[in-house]
Amino acid sequence: MTRVHFIGIGGSGLSAIARLLKESGYEVTGSDRALSQFAVDLQNDGVSIYIGHHPRNIAGADMVIRSSAIAEDNPEVAAALQAGIPVYKRADFLGRLMSDKTGIAVAGTHGKTTTTAMIAWTLYAMQRDPSFIVGGTLNNLKVNARAGSGTPFVIEADEYDRMFLGLKPHIEVVTNLEHDHPDCYPTFEDMYGAFQGFVDLLPPDGTLVVCAEDEGAVSLLSYARKKGLNVISYSLQSEMTINSPQWMQARTPKPNQRGGFDFSAMTNMGTAAASIVNVSLQVPGEHNVRNALATLSVIATLGLPLQEAADALSEFTGTGRRFEVRGERKGVIVIDDYAHHPTEIRATLAGAKARYPNHRIWAVWQPHTYSRTQTLFFEFSRAFSDADEVLVTEIYASREAKQEFSSAEVVGSMPHSSARYTGSLEDTTKYLLKHLRSGDVLLVLSAGDADQISTGE
Repeated sequence: MTRVHFIGIGGSGLSAIARLLKESGYEVTGSDRALSQFAVDLQNDGVSIYIGHHPRNIAGADMVIRSSAIAEDNPEVAAALQAGIPVYKRADFLGRLMSDKTGIAVAGTHGKTTTTAMIAWTLYAMQRDPSFIVGGTLNNLKVNARAGSGTPFVIEADEYDRMFLGLKPHIEVVTNLEHDHPDCYPTFEDMYGAFQGFVDLLPPDGTLVVCAEDEGAVSLLSYARKKGLNVISYSLQSEMTINSPQWMQARTPKPNQRGGFDFSAMTNMGTAAASIVNVSLQVPGEHNVRNALATLSVIATLGLPLQEAADALSEFTGTGRRFEVRGERKGVIVIDDYAHHPTEIRATLAGAKARYPNHRIWAVWQPHTYSRTQTLFFEFSRAFSDADEVLVTEIYASREAKQEFSSAEVVGSMPHSSARYTGSLEDTTKYLLKHLRSGDVLLVLSAGDADQISTGE
């Protein structure tokens, strides 16, 4: 049996590959600095995981896969190379997993985790037995990856460090394209060039699905058309469908009693006359209407029944840390969300306002990385208009070295009438405990460790 060892197995990306290989019959081991929930879940399924990095951990491995966060001088990487054991980055390995499947890759600055999860769940509910790798846990299935026996392979296409350029897709979805990851892409043009490379991965009979309401995505659609690829646009606005001969469109989206939106999806794919299906979502926000349209576009491309897909979408309950309702305590509803880009924050707060129209909404924002916070300084300062109260913690440095720049500077530029800098997570929690009252909704917006506020840890 082939043994694969993962260095940094606790991350969402590597843990997903590890789970898929375990289910495919490989022997899987891994190591990390600490046990994440992803790692704990793998342990519970029989994967041996070592805390800390040591050369002995790779003994007996046939290959090693390392996280992009793992440095070249890591003792396990060095030991593997010295022993002649192949060492791969995630990007180097993912394409091999997709080679005999119909690859469906979902990219975009925002929304790719939820959209990937929607497509995976819909195909699963339609009994197409897909394989999938998602950057978060599917609430419906309680896993972030699965090795299915069916033809579809659905994968979240991560643009960071150009990870998605190692994939082998037949269908691509681009939800949107805005500047992000300035530590990797100093300019928008750098990032756009990487997405063009992503489109270049499609075979001549491949299909690109894009949101017609996003300027960056639409420019990719034009690029794909020049290459002769099949293109599909989706939107909430009828005038936007002119960008492609094939389209999927939402009509009359309205908030429903389930916390999401009801809408009619109309398309010209598959039939000479436009066909319509009705969709009722329980995940909040108009941005999830767009994610559902992307899902239906993929289903139409695969030639599968749209109404069956619409029924499956109505059962979709979201992913971990994407508008995840943690519970209610003393009348306060607590929600955890991964939003860490201005557009994501605006969408999440708009969804909260639509779902809880008569509640006071608190937003706790933990900025993620100095480079992102500084590059998108103005956009962040204007992203919180749908929140009644805004608390901003200090920046979560993540992979970056500590700097003198503080998120207090962003707060100082906010036009919001009730925004304040609260610094540490401890001080933020103390402020909340003093000022929250029954009927409030608390959203913790963080891609770092501020979720400990929403989980009560």
